[in-house]
Amino acid sequence: MIIGIFLIGTLLISGGLFFNRNTVVNYSFLVIYLALLWSFCIHELGVINSTQLEFFKPDSLGILLLLTIGVVSIPALWHGYRYIATHEENPKSRGLFFTAMVILISACAVAYISNHIAVIWIFTEITTLSASALIYHHRNIRALEGVWKYVFICAISITFIYIGILFLSLSIKQAGIEDLSFDSLYANASTLNPFWLKLSFLFIFTGFTAKLGLIPMYTAGIDAKDKAPAPAGALLASVLMNVGFVGIFRFYAVIARTPLLPWANTIMIVAAVLSVFVATVYMTRIKNIKRMFAYSGIEHMGLVILGLAAGGIGTYAAILHIVLHSFVKPSLFFQFNQIYRVYQSKSIYDVGNYFKYNKAGAIAILLGFISATAMPPSGLFISEFLIFQSLFEAHYIIILLLVLILLTMIIWGFGSNIFKLLFTPPMQIDETQIPRISPWESLSQYLLLGLAVYLAYAPPALFVTLLQDAVKLIP
Repeated sequence: MIIGIFLIGTLLISGGLFFNRNTVVNYSFLVIYLALLWSFCIHELGVINSTQLEFFKPDSLGILLLLTIGVVSIPALWHGYRYIATHEENPKSRGLFFTAMVILISACAVAYISNHIAVIWIFTEITTLSASALIYHHRNIRALEGVWKYVFICAISITFIYIGILFLSLSIKQAGIEDLSFDSLYANASTLNPFWLKLSFLFIFTGFTAKLGLIPMYTAGIDAKDKAPAPAGALLASVLMNVGFVGIFRFYAVIARTPLLPWANTIMIVAAVLSVFVATVYMTRIKNIKRMFAYSGIEHMGLVILGLAAGGIGTYAAILHIVLHSFVKPSLFFQFNQIYRVYQSKSIYDVGNYFKYNKAGAIAILLGFISATAMPPSGLFISEFLIFQSLFEAHYIIILLLVLILLTMIIWGFGSNIFKLLFTPPMQIDETQIPRISPWESLSQYLLLGLAVYLAYAPPALFVTLLQDAVKLIP
C-alpha cells in the first residue's frame, strides 16, 4: 500500500539526509521527499474513506490536513535551506536538521489519517522525538532548556493519552468490543461504559493539549517555537498543532454519540476560555517576537475548541479555522528569519524601522498581523465570525462577550509590538552591518496569506465538500 511505501521512503530519505555530507545530494533528497509527499497526498485523496493496512483511513478531515501539510512543507523546506545557507551550518548539523524536519512532517501526515487511537498515539510520540532534535538544533544552554522542558511536558502528555486509552479499553471491554478503531468506537459509542469513558476523555483531551497548544499543557509548545529555528517553528506552530486537533476531534466525535456530550462541551469551553485568557495576558506584556507569535497560536486554538464545543456552524468554522491558521502562522515565522538577520535579536526593544530595511518583508509582516488578528480581509475573519455566530446561537452570550473583550486586548498588544517593529526607529543599530535581503524571500509569505484569503472568500468546490463531509463526522 502507498502508506507503507511512503513510510519506507521517509526512512530511506531520512537516512540519506543524516549520513550523506554532500550538499547537492542532500537537497536532491529534499526534492525527492516533496515529490513523495505530494504523491502520497494525491493518492489518499483518490482513495478517500477506504481502510488501508487496517489502521489507516483517509477521511475528509484527514485529507484536508494532509493537503495542508503538503502546501506548508514546500516553503518550510525552502526556508530551511535559506536558514542553513545564512547560518553556515556544517554538513552534520544540516543533515540532522533536515532529517528531523522530514520525520516530523511524515509523522504528522500519517497521524492525520490514522483510524486507530493507539496509532495516533504512536505517531504523536514520533513527533515529540523529531521536534526535540529541531529545538536543540543550536546546541546552546537555552536550546537545552527548551528541549528538556518540551520532552518533559510531552512525556507527561503522552502518558496521559496512554492512561486514557487504558480507560477506554476498560469501557469497550464491558461493552464486549475489542476493536479500538474509530469506526468501531463510532458504531458502538452508545454501549460504552460512561464512567470509564469520562475518565478516558479527561486524560486523552489533557494529553493532546500539549500538541494543540491549549490549557493546561500549552507551555510545551511556547519554548519549543521560541528555541527552534524559525522554519521548524513554523511547522510546530501549524501542522504539529493540527495533530493535537485531530486527536481531540476524533475522540470528541465518539463522545458526541453519547449522553456525555454536554459534560465534555463544558470541559472544552473552560479550557478554551482559559487559553484565550492566558494568551491575552502574555501578548499584552511580552517583548519576545517569536514567543508573541507562539502565544497567538494559543489564542487561535482556544477559538477552535470554542467553535467545536458550541456545535452547529461552529464545527464547520473550527475546521476551517485550523486550516487557515496553518497557512497564516507559518508566514509570520518564515518572515522572522529575515527580521533576525536584520537586527540579530528577538526583543522588540532592539528592532524598528523595518520598512526602511526590508520593505517587502515589512509588508508581509503587516499583512501577517492583519491575518493573524482576523481583521478583514483576513481569511480568519470568516472563520472567527462563524465561531462567534455559533456561540451566539448556542446562547453562550457571556462567553462570547468575554472572548471579544480578550481578543480586543490581544489586538492591542500584538499591534503595539508590530507597529514598533515596522515604524519606530530602533534605539541602537549599525546600518552598515544590515544585510540586503531579496524581496523574493517574502514571496512564500504572500502566497500563504493569499491562499488563506482565497479559501475563506472564494473556496473551490472540492474544499467546501471536504469541509462539509468533515463536519458530518460529528453527529
